[in-house]
Amino acid sequence: MSTTRYLTGITTTGTPHLGNFVGSIRPSVAASLRPGVQSFYFLADYHALVKCEDPARIQRSTLEISASWLAAGLDPDKVVFYRQSDIPEIPELTWLLTCVTGKGLLNRAHAYKASVDKNQETGRESDDGVTAGLFMYPVLMAADILAFKAHKVPVGRDQVQHIEMARDMGASFNHLYGEHFVLPEAAVDEHVATLPGLDGRKMSKSYDNTIPLFSSRAQLQKLIGGIVTDSRAPGEPKDVEGSALFQIYQAFATPEETAALRQQYADGIAWGAAKELLLEHVDAVIAPMRAQYEALMADPERIEATLLAGAERARALATPFLRELRNAVGLRSLAPSQTVFASGGSVFAAGRPSAKRLPAFKQYREQDGKFYFKLVDADGRLLLQSLAFDAPKEAGAAIAQLRQGPAALGSLAGRLALVAGVATSDVAEALEQLNQ
Repeated sequence: MSTTRYLTGITTTGTPHLGNFVGSIRPSVAASLRPGVQSFYFLADYHALVKCEDPARIQRSTLEISASWLAAGLDPDKVVFYRQSDIPEIPELTWLLTCVTGKGLLNRAHAYKASVDKNQETGRESDDGVTAGLFMYPVLMAADILAFKAHKVPVGRDQVQHIEMARDMGASFNHLYGEHFVLPEAAVDEHVATLPGLDGRKMSKSYDNTIPLFSSRAQLQKLIGGIVTDSRAPGEPKDVEGSALFQIYQAFATPEETAALRQQYADGIAWGAAKELLLEHVDAVIAPMRAQYEALMADPERIEATLLAGAERARALATPFLRELRNAVGLRSLAPSQTVFASGGSVFAAGRPSAKRLPAFKQYREQDGKFYFKLVDADGRLLLQSLAFDAPKEAGAAIAQLRQGPAALGSLAGRLALVAGVATSDVAEALEQLNQ
């Protein structure tokens, strides 16, 4: 069974709340246990610096988020769980990607455009208050993803653009330096649960309407008691539609329990009784995790050791990959005994035999908006050129077929263009080399 690599980042700027648990933590922990999946979870503390200038808050949030995910069942032995700032390859890769990324691409990023639009609406200069960190945020996010060759990145629909930009950056690098990066895909779950907050709006720290995930039972009771309801008295039928109390209950109850409360709404349950039911159901789920959370919070050294162990596992992948990328762009040792130089199509090395170079696929996007790829030999000679594909996934699938060997040339004949002066046997030989 082939393994699909998933990668998820968690920004360290706040305290986890019930909405985070239902919408992200709980489904992510469950997904990490699926067969055929390799999961990477990282604390995006570099990203947090774009949004937060309070060092104590970032440190505290890192501790609270780590403890929350671990208490909720994330197993650091089964996933790679690490802190972004413990991976020095990430900022180095960010720079390599910066050098192949057009400013025009970054100009279109939603967060940057929103800041510019807000400034223009208020009569200020377009870039007033816009840091380079905000502008470069998509490049850092691309480095997070591409460094570990992630296949899938679970995101909300508002984050899909960032994954598409990561694909564009990876494809640009591959086009210039050969095929190194896996081009990721956004994994959007249209059924991700979102919880209303105390005031009925989406639960968010921006609205100050959250219920902290690991509130004590007494705090939980007080916060649930403050959930906004209407003025209908006991005995009057109540609507479940638009009821924040009912929606939160549904996220923590079984379908049978939810159906029972729906009937109680129709029968006129008192709001106080409904809130008591909600308290019992939420606390029944949270209480066992709360004990583990409190134990972890009391032992930050344990969390630190867990994150450093995860970083070691992550760097076992990132360090050799960055070495490969540095070599690809020409950041190489000048000692003849330690490097291989390319010159005029020939390869020579002093002191040791030349490393064998292979043909390579290069995938790219043209100005027509279509996606293409080409196959070049070890000396850069063009052997095979594709026709246009509407989506990068289609081009990638064709490359994958060709990597299986020359037999795919026949089935893909309608998507490939012959190159003058190149024999079919030359193309077949190159594909055979890649298949060895």
